[in-house]
Amino acid sequence: MKTSYDVIIIGAGAVAENVADRVVQGGLTAVLVESELVGGECSYWACMPSKALIRSGLALNAAKRLQGTSQAVTGELDVAAVFARRNSFTHDWNDSSQVDWVSGAGIDLVRGHGRLDGVKRVVVTDKAGAETTLTAEYAVVVCTGSDPLLPDIPGLLEASPWTPRDATSAQEAPTSLAIIGGGVVAVELATAYASFGTKVTILARSEILRGQEPFAGERVSAALREAGVVIKTGVEPTRVETTDSGVDIHLENEIVSAEKVLVATGRSPRTTDIGLDTVDLPVGEWITVDETLRVPGSDWLYAAGDVNHRALLTHQGKYQARAAGDVIVARATGKDVDSGEWGIHAATADHRAVPQVTFSDPEVASVGLTAHAAEEAGLTIRVIDYDLGAVAGASLQADGYSGAARMIVDEDRGVIVGVTFVGQDVSELIQAATIAIVGEVPLTRLWHAVPAYPTMNEIWLRLLETYGRPTLA
Repeated sequence: MKTSYDVIIIGAGAVAENVADRVVQGGLTAVLVESELVGGECSYWACMPSKALIRSGLALNAAKRLQGTSQAVTGELDVAAVFARRNSFTHDWNDSSQVDWVSGAGIDLVRGHGRLDGVKRVVVTDKAGAETTLTAEYAVVVCTGSDPLLPDIPGLLEASPWTPRDATSAQEAPTSLAIIGGGVVAVELATAYASFGTKVTILARSEILRGQEPFAGERVSAALREAGVVIKTGVEPTRVETTDSGVDIHLENEIVSAEKVLVATGRSPRTTDIGLDTVDLPVGEWITVDETLRVPGSDWLYAAGDVNHRALLTHQGKYQARAAGDVIVARATGKDVDSGEWGIHAATADHRAVPQVTFSDPEVASVGLTAHAAEEAGLTIRVIDYDLGAVAGASLQADGYSGAARMIVDEDRGVIVGVTFVGQDVSELIQAATIAIVGEVPLTRLWHAVPAYPTMNEIWLRLLETYGRPTLA
């Protein structure tokens, strides 16, 4: 068995695969170390299965919003078929196709739990307890991701709570579900399970989708309530009690009963048992990295994806992975490193242009800064709002289309620094906003980006018109 490689990657999720692929394309050798399924969280317990669970309900609702198709919809959602479709996306939690891709890409795979063991050394322990020591010539990259964060609520662990993993891999829907949390994961899973006929209750300490533009949380909350979801904000469970029929969640002034309780309150780094102590790094904490994803003070250790806490989104982790893989190759082969702002080896977008979609109904798609964040950053801004339902393309998408758009303009530079869309199918609008922000395209130039008619992209013209036409000084 080969034990020496140019690069060792601990983990084999989407982020790790991208690091390895870039490294191998650059002429180096690479090995992935994985204790679970190759393909990781996104493929089997997060992005793909969760969106598969949500999509059928969204499609059904979209059909009900159109004259002609609404009359054709005569039945309810086939929940068993939705779960079966989700199973097809996860290949029934079999990673053989991902393993084939890894092999075909020229990447080696070692099954087992990987731990750092000093500089450029990783010890892998397989299920039988046998150990293999791998050594790296140039770099070790930590791509171990994150775990659900379970709050310290008396009785919660004894109640066998669902984590997001359990919710996305369940084979049937409970009759009732209480969700602790009010963020993206809580909202998306509430959307999915409400469409299955489950009685859903959201228990959130603050408003729904905190951190997004306020109107996003307001519109999503209103739609969830219309779908039958009970939302309680400003509440915090004091204890959880297991009952014969499920759980009782005790709040300050009431008790919420449900068959299942789902905890969606955040993430914690998967760094408690990966040998960070052997390289003088704190155990159980997020790993700090520079703009090239390298750990400060090291010339060989990198961390990409959730584990560095820069942007806990799969697409941002893969973006980091591409930068990390390329810079490792550049350093190994003596090539120049471009690590300045927006350089090819720098993950600048993590701070300035992170796109995110909440797959609720309505969807929320955003990128860059909110108005509040822009003001906190000291920018001189102008906020432009527009009724997305007034755009011709939106009216074709749904009868009585309801939506909203917001554009944040940095007045000193005349460029967009933030965009938020709320409405049906707005996820497909966000890439244009991302390009405008990353490219720092002046508003005067954006007038020449003519949107096709009649599409929802006409929102760009309406936002620019609301802002005002360019004039000569």
